[in-house]
Amino acid sequence: MTMVQTTPSAQAAPSEGVLTRISDTLWRRPTLLLLILLTPPALWLGIIYLGSLFALLLQSFFSIDHFTGLINHEFTLATYAELFTPANFDIIRRTVGMAALVTVASAVIAFPIAYYAARYAKGAWRALFYLGIMMPLWSSYLVKVYAWKLILAKEGILTWIFEGLHLTWLLDAYLALPVIGGNSLSVSPTGTFLVFVYVWLPYMVLPIQAALERVPTSMLEASGDLGAKPAQTFRHVLLPLALPGVIAGSIFTFSLTLGDYIIPQIIGTSRLFIGQAVYQHQGIAGNIPLAAAFAVVPIVIMGVYLWTAKRMGAFDAL
Repeated sequence: MTMVQTTPSAQAAPSEGVLTRISDTLWRRPTLLLLILLTPPALWLGIIYLGSLFALLLQSFFSIDHFTGLINHEFTLATYAELFTPANFDIIRRTVGMAALVTVASAVIAFPIAYYAARYAKGAWRALFYLGIMMPLWSSYLVKVYAWKLILAKEGILTWIFEGLHLTWLLDAYLALPVIGGNSLSVSPTGTFLVFVYVWLPYMVLPIQAALERVPTSMLEASGDLGAKPAQTFRHVLLPLALPGVIAGSIFTFSLTLGDYIIPQIIGTSRLFIGQAVYQHQGIAGNIPLAAAFAVVPIVIMGVYLWTAKRMGAFDAL
């Protein structure tokens, strides 16, 4: 009786043949390959992300019965009308104003840093630049916020510096101002502003630095050869060419400030921001429709902002 012995290559032949046929089919039908590759991320984007977003939008068109606390699942715009009450509209105005101030301040601080990194930093200095910009992003978000709370506190290092310079009276006079002051910088709008700028500044520096690296040095030299002063070169040549980077950075700083609730909760005052309003209405008050309506506000604001920036051609060079 003879035994037929199968070799490993013979056993692997059928599976290799199946893989070959599948590979041939995908090669002949690139549309099928594209469909297979795009289906998982499309399902994630369409069901998990956009699905939850539309569910949120749908909740904002409901209302809550303030007597029973139950949600009335009938289509209404009454919840959006509540956003324009003085208290709620003041939250929106305060948040948008803070986001605009943080964005402008971040751009003013980031531009010279990014310009130096793009034009003058070489070798080890450039590596040190990236390390200095990226290092704050490696630490915990909460750790940075609580560290700043200690820095800005009455017993913190900032107060100690003012005492050493005999300028405590100046700090006290500043805190006595009605709008931007408070008992301490750690519980004041100024403290909130400082921490926002510190936390989001890297998101402004890196896009501007990337945009400035794409500006040809010859254009700046040509501007000087034609008699333009440095201020004119900056205003008419450098800034327009770097504007896409500024816009890209502002998208991060503006949108992140609009939706953040941790920094205003830890550093801020009793005056709420949109993120805090969403958290309180959804988690404490149980008014999910009003929380959803508040959450839609940053989406609408950013949609208008991006549409305006696109109309101005800010994205053409990205």
